[in-house]
Amino acid sequence: MSPEDPAVVSRRIARESLTKDDPTGWFEELYAAAENGQAVVPWDRGAANALLTDWIETAGPDGTGKTALVVGAGTGWDAELVADLGYATTAFDISPSAVEAAKRAHPDSKAEYVVADLLDPPAEWHRAFDLVVEIYTVQALPISLQANATKQVGEQVRPGGTLLVIASARPEGLADDDVEGPPWPLTRAAVEAFALDDLRLIQLDETPHPTEPSLFRWRAEYLRD
Repeated sequence: MSPEDPAVVSRRIARESLTKDDPTGWFEELYAAAENGQAVVPWDRGAANALLTDWIETAGPDGTGKTALVVGAGTGWDAELVADLGYATTAFDISPSAVEAAKRAHPDSKAEYVVADLLDPPAEWHRAFDLVVEIYTVQALPISLQANATKQVGEQVRPGGTLLVIASARPEGLADDDVEGPPWPLTRAAVEAFALDDLRLIQLDETPHPTEPSLFRWRAEYLRD
């Protein structure tokens, strides 16, 4: 018997968590199952996200003397790339098992890995970071929670700071009720909604997925005035 598709396993775990009215608990269940060899985290590719890597190569950010926050850091590959740019990097995940996995995978890391909840982040993080990186976290939450999650992501960017968002793009014409997640990909309007208050959208790109050209991804850059 062939192994079950990791995406199918993660959706099953998520659905079970949602039926218990625990929309974020499935992250810990999935990472704990992966630690025990009973599941695979489908988005853990063992390397930093390619769109993040491309943005860094193009924008050339210098993190010297600056701070960065990586949202939903998982096993830490994106955080490691950001930390290597010189940013004092905080990387968080709601799953303690994910945080422990990141620490094991990167024992000499320059990043600080912590457990935290995006929907209720530490007060001291409010507008405290020069760079905030959000990749695939908001879309992993039910649509009913995405507006609050979006707001919390943006609220961690300090004046003059940058927010980078990478997400799967929802196909045009697909209604909320027709999206069977996770993930729950973001519409253009959902991506533009990160631009709250004085956080301005300065660049939005939609690119095809490298292995599934019928699917697209957003990469959006914002600047806080």
